[in-house]
Amino acid sequence: MLLKTLLNFVEKHKGFVYDSLRLIHRNGIPRIEIRILPRKNSRPICSICEEPGPIHETSRELREFQYVPIWGIAVVFLYAMRRVDCKNCGTPKVEKVPWARGKHRLTTSFSRFLAVWARRLPWQEVASIFGTTWSRVYDAVCWAVAWGREHQDLSGVTAIGVDEVAYKKGHNYLTVVYQINEGCRRLLWIGVDRTEETLRGFFSWFGKTRSETIEFICSDMWRPYLNVISSCAEKAVHILDRFHIMQNMGKALDEVRRQEASRLKAEGREPVLKDSRWCILKRVVNLTKTQIAKLKELMQYNLKTTRAYLLKEDFQHFWEYTSSTWAGKFLDAWCTRTMRSRIEPMKKMAKSLRKHRELILNWFKAQKQFSSGVVEGLNNKIKTTTKKSYGFRSVEVLKIALYHTIADLPLPPATHEF
Repeated sequence: MLLKTLLNFVEKHKGFVYDSLRLIHRNGIPRIEIRILPRKNSRPICSICEEPGPIHETSRELREFQYVPIWGIAVVFLYAMRRVDCKNCGTPKVEKVPWARGKHRLTTSFSRFLAVWARRLPWQEVASIFGTTWSRVYDAVCWAVAWGREHQDLSGVTAIGVDEVAYKKGHNYLTVVYQINEGCRRLLWIGVDRTEETLRGFFSWFGKTRSETIEFICSDMWRPYLNVISSCAEKAVHILDRFHIMQNMGKALDEVRRQEASRLKAEGREPVLKDSRWCILKRVVNLTKTQIAKLKELMQYNLKTTRAYLLKEDFQHFWEYTSSTWAGKFLDAWCTRTMRSRIEPMKKMAKSLRKHRELILNWFKAQKQFSSGVVEGLNNKIKTTTKKSYGFRSVEVLKIALYHTIADLPLPPATHEF
């Protein structure tokens, strides 16, 4: 079977024919050059208004368009571009060709091919394997992301999760919004910083009509997020769930441990809290034998750390309730007991729980269906993508990579699946 026959099967374009094909070596590297000619009496299409017109002139130079490699050999289309006497535009314009976008030197088939592989491998690796450059892989991904975001289906988004992720050293954050419906969990939107203005940008992009259909929203206790959600998604049940609350409680407990360890050291007393951090922060079922022994030893001392640990473990019973009413009674009793404990970090935690009481109880009203644990799982994918890239130099490049990797965007249509 001739190579030209295969090309007509996978990459046939109306108004154009494949002419000559040759295998050459350039700088010791083999490549297949395929000459393309316009059909006789065919009229070129204006690249601006996309209307056909008469030929003004034909270029003497052949423009190269990189195509998908065949058997590991680079493939290049060669075509002499025509200029169109366009009546709509008023001046001669370069024609539009169906196998490439504008002035890009990659065919759309090759761009899509690179974009598919860029979801699986680092971009530099993709460029090296398929004989192109990082910038061309990036261009292919940008095109795929732009097309995908324009054609993505946003219907049926009834549950979202909002969180922030650090993207480089220092206090530099991205606000990320995910769809967390059962059976469809994906990245929806990314914004720079974690301010009210940033999150309002999501609701502006998502649209007022779609925002009114959101039924559940999971987030942490970051005040700017709470303010925006209460004003832009009034009908949604806003959930502060188990993951973020227990994360904050763990931070409070660790603060108690550090303060008390410093005090014991300053007083010259026995360092009983040494090597105890993970003994008190981990769940009992996850402790090693050594950590269990250390925890039993700690429980023999009347320390603020042990009392704070017992308060944290007692709070775990809160999540076992099914009724928001009884859960609320337990929460109130726990907060009262904690406020009397004279342990400042834990008292601060109790004040926070009281302040956000209704949002916390929404977890039961949503029948425990939605959790920010899903959000944290997706955040780990963001960290993996960033690590795979060895650090993007631009936040815009990072956003493109994240949309491409975890937004589950549709890909541009292809003449053939390679």
